[in-house]
Amino acid sequence: MQRAKIQISDLENALDMFKNLTVHVVGDTIIDTYTECSMIGGQTKTPTISVKFESKVDILGGAGIVARHLSAAGASVIFSTVLGQDDYTEFVESELQRDGIKNLSIVDHNRPTTNKNAIVVGGYRLLKVDTLDNSSISDDQLTLLRSQIMNEKCNAVVFSDFRHGIFNKRTIGPLVESIPSNTFKVADSQVASRWGNILDFQRFDLITPNEREARFALGDQDSGIRSLVSELYEKSQCALLILKLGDRGIITCQDSEPSTLDSYFVMDSFVEKLVDPVGAGDALLAYSTLAMLSTKNPTIASILGNLAAACECEYEGNVPVTPENLRLKISYIAEALR
Repeated sequence: MQRAKIQISDLENALDMFKNLTVHVVGDTIIDTYTECSMIGGQTKTPTISVKFESKVDILGGAGIVARHLSAAGASVIFSTVLGQDDYTEFVESELQRDGIKNLSIVDHNRPTTNKNAIVVGGYRLLKVDTLDNSSISDDQLTLLRSQIMNEKCNAVVFSDFRHGIFNKRTIGPLVESIPSNTFKVADSQVASRWGNILDFQRFDLITPNEREARFALGDQDSGIRSLVSELYEKSQCALLILKLGDRGIITCQDSEPSTLDSYFVMDSFVEKLVDPVGAGDALLAYSTLAMLSTKNPTIASILGNLAAACECEYEGNVPVTPENLRLKISYIAEALR
């Protein structure tokens, strides 16, 4: 399979096309809290660390930041999630309204909004305190989500799975079946504090796991990356697989014969100065989705997704990446290659 040469103008033109797209994000909302403290010292009687509270900031994360990336890129965004009845519900609603995202949140009176509070001292995370309920959503909530997926018109549905109640063995099948035909299907399933499995999302148009998630899904700790990506591509029956490799970049598999050399390509990371890698995968997910919708070109989608991930890594905190951020990165790379 011969791949056409990609020009800088192809990347810039793709960015201009995002505003014509509508994406429906379905997934677990997480409020990431960073509590900044200063060190007081240890206790003399017990091995207790004592810190002084300085400040606190809340950031909309999880599937919420995926929705914000898509909106910042220029797309129209619909967001379906399940929240608790607490102060964070208002925070989520305010953030979504500010970004012009259509909010279809379902409020569950029996669970809290997922909050992950990191205690930070001098740039080091001493402790993370999670407030959450990982139990499955109810049948009524599942029915509501299915109705939202079936009835909201969009170009793509993105399942952003953190395994905090929305996605599990009972719900994934019905949720997938609810996606209208001819709608571009995207999935990302995290393996962190919870065990997601990207193979639960079969025959999707795009999946974007990282290496750890791929190895978990296949039960394979030892194979090389080339064998790993080939097996995952075959077992997931996806159309396009972008495997995230951290500071080593990405590998993309895009062919029905993944055993051939032409079926995949590798791309180095575009990060120039690493500041904070948290959320890089969410940025890649958003921009590669929009690029596939607008160009149907896996190479352009991989480049723009990888660029978006690099931009996210060069900023403090999990903040939305804009097309302007990518244009600056593209200009910098183009100048360096001259």
